[in-house]
Amino acid sequence: MKNEITRRDALALGVSAAALAATGASAQTASVIKAADVPAPKWAIEKGASLRMLRPVRFVQADEDVFRANAKAFTDKTGVEVKVDFVGWEDINQQTAVTSNSGAGPDVIIGFSDAPHIYIDKLVELTDVADYLGKRYGGWLPLAQKYGKRNKSDAWIGLPFGATAGPLIYRKSVLQSIGYDKIPEDSAGFVDLCQKLHKAGKPAGFALGNARGDGNGFANWALWSHNASLLDEEGNIVINSKETIEALKWVKALYPTFIAGTPSWNDVSNNRAYSSQEISLTANGVSLYFSLKNDPATKAIAEDSEHQLLPKGVAKVSPMAGLTLNAMLFKHSQYPNAAKAFLQFMLEKEQYEPWLNANSGYWSQPLSAYADAAVWSGDPKVSIFKNTMQSTYYDGYKGPISTATGAVGADYVLIQMCAAVATGASTPEAAAAEAEQRCKRYFRRQTR
Repeated sequence: MKNEITRRDALALGVSAAALAATGASAQTASVIKAADVPAPKWAIEKGASLRMLRPVRFVQADEDVFRANAKAFTDKTGVEVKVDFVGWEDINQQTAVTSNSGAGPDVIIGFSDAPHIYIDKLVELTDVADYLGKRYGGWLPLAQKYGKRNKSDAWIGLPFGATAGPLIYRKSVLQSIGYDKIPEDSAGFVDLCQKLHKAGKPAGFALGNARGDGNGFANWALWSHNASLLDEEGNIVINSKETIEALKWVKALYPTFIAGTPSWNDVSNNRAYSSQEISLTANGVSLYFSLKNDPATKAIAEDSEHQLLPKGVAKVSPMAGLTLNAMLFKHSQYPNAAKAFLQFMLEKEQYEPWLNANSGYWSQPLSAYADAAVWSGDPKVSIFKNTMQSTYYDGYKGPISTATGAVGADYVLIQMCAAVATGASTPEAAAAEAEQRCKRYFRRQTR
């Protein structure tokens, strides 16, 4: 006999109590999330279904705790066993590629940002799930639509779960000691600030290594704040431009102000350097702030820390794309209906709201209604993360997302271009030209 799960079943489950219990929070907190009463899909779950999911490791422990509690609640309701494996951020791309190429492995992988566009031919369309959730929860935010939909189409190939921003975090007392109340918005002013921090023995530090979040994020900021981009709107490669040259000159001027070793930094290196007070300025998700706040030994550092959006430079708004969790359902799955039911279940408010709150602002919602979640009305230092998925910047900006743009990010082309100039291994002109040639190879492969 086939199982079915509907929204009514999910409502009856009461998983919020189990999920909140995983974080020690109260289950009595009243939800203010508005949800429209729209018909939910009825999934005929396959007999004997079981699911395996792969997703990036948590930076906030409660992320994993509540996620597992929600998955268990789905199993308790449907009988569908769900195994969730958490893997390192640098490993998720490789394991997704192996799954795609072998046609075996996890049913569902939550990859990053543009991953569904890279593996598009191997994926089950998720438009039915996305349309329902969008209608029920006030619509999908711009970044979710950009990463979730096939280019120039309303067909959904990924299902975004949230995004993390990487704004600046800095020591307020240190900035005040050198005459600043806030970070300058202009590029020259930012270099001047960092020079003074270095002279004061409290330097800045930004990842110039192959770091999926921090390294790529820094490279994108450097380019976008100078109105440079990988592609133009039509998809032409424009990385070798006068704007890119200016961005690379800025990186070269900035690098001597950094703490030593940033070309080898991964996604946790700046966390460690900031926590140990080796640096007073970096860019990071909210996990750094909360790890400091929740440790008595470092609570004073958290109290002295402030967040600010990345300086605009010559851009109109802060140029920051949220690193997005994006779920993919692979065609090799024997249980696509069970997988769709599971994804829908995890994004319904009874499950999603406790998970969002438990993340303390590390992940920001992809659906408009969740902007009213309690997490955004608590600590004022967290509110800066609320609108992460309102961003119009994305990996591959300004052109269409594709397997080629995904490969550029996965192979760290842009951050390696920046690092080569920063360390003196290459001139801005030579580095931009090399990056252009590398990009062209990826795009040629795509058109074969």
